[in-house]
Amino acid sequence: MIYDHILVRFGELALRGKNRSSFEKQLLQNIRSSISEFKEVKVKRTFGRIIVQLNDQPHEPIMEKLKGIFGIHSFSLALKVENELKAMQEGALRVLSEHQQKTKTFKISARRAYKSFPVSSQELNHKIGGYVLSQTENVKVDVHHPDLNIRVEVREHGTYITAGSYPGVGGLPVGTSGKVLMMLSGGIDSPVAGYLAMKRGAKLEAIHFHSPPFTNERAKQKVLDLARVLTKYGGDITVHLVPFTDVQKHIRAEVPSNFQMTIMRRMMLRISEQIANQEQILAIATGESLGQVASQTLHSIHTINEVTNLPVLRPLITMDKLEVMDIAKEIGSYEISILPYEDCCTIFLPADPKTKPRRDQAHKFEQYVDIDFYVDDAVKRTEKIVISEKTNHKEYQSLF
Repeated sequence: MIYDHILVRFGELALRGKNRSSFEKQLLQNIRSSISEFKEVKVKRTFGRIIVQLNDQPHEPIMEKLKGIFGIHSFSLALKVENELKAMQEGALRVLSEHQQKTKTFKISARRAYKSFPVSSQELNHKIGGYVLSQTENVKVDVHHPDLNIRVEVREHGTYITAGSYPGVGGLPVGTSGKVLMMLSGGIDSPVAGYLAMKRGAKLEAIHFHSPPFTNERAKQKVLDLARVLTKYGGDITVHLVPFTDVQKHIRAEVPSNFQMTIMRRMMLRISEQIANQEQILAIATGESLGQVASQTLHSIHTINEVTNLPVLRPLITMDKLEVMDIAKEIGSYEISILPYEDCCTIFLPADPKTKPRRDQAHKFEQYVDIDFYVDDAVKRTEKIVISEKTNHKEYQSLF
């Protein structure tokens, strides 16, 4: 393999104007963190690009990491040469030779990002292309539909020659949009919602409501494993595990069955808001999709949302289940989500949940619920666990 660098490109970041530098710095930090196990690999930022110097390390595992980092539009294996015409010509020839078995036509696409280099981009196309053509047989130039497009980027500290690119996941670098508290259940939807929130630059913390002994340790473990899947895309995730048994038993004793789900969800939002405030988190996110279940009708969302002043983000709000399942399979959460360990919402699901609850009705039934006591008690007994991509699921560390 002739390539010694990886050239990373970003798309949407280029539209960030005066904030562009801070976005690029965050992406640089995220890349360094993701590939930190490769001690010999160096990463640096130059205008419009991030450059990964391989230093004789295998490129495949590093490229696999780059595929999951938000903010990357595409990346290419690159050969670095000196800013000299002869070096560029020979480098382009080496790149063509690497792909020659599948190449009958090629073109040179030169880009002179370093404007002090004395040869223009158009001149480089002719001089490099002519040299390559003179040194090869059975290969022709095709500037419209070439089998191989050899890109030559001239930068201040060297020229990078590439052929082909790999797509990134796009979006914004995780950490550029602040922190979001993800309401993470054991189902299919909420991990996908967390993934999409990270794609817009959110740094995730997660909150999960569990109800022992009605939900067992395997159900809790399932959620921690889902959080671990998400760390691949956004780094370490703190999971707040809320003991919810007493709250649910109290609601079941005091509230008519058809309104229990509404009141339960309002209590979840109240608890989430308190924990978000403690952790200086500015928004809550859920895996809700409009009309999917009784608690996700527009009437229910309107009534449930009343109890928090924080923005509630719903990345899946317009998506159908098949779309969500496709993303879950793609990101690696689906097989965990379908494990048959039920969460607290499933265990306490009433047979006749209200689909059009009104706020005045919620106020009426909450007169019989000791809201302040149960919210404060749940928050005080919440357990915190930090999940890392590198952490074995048997080694999750509690910060309770």
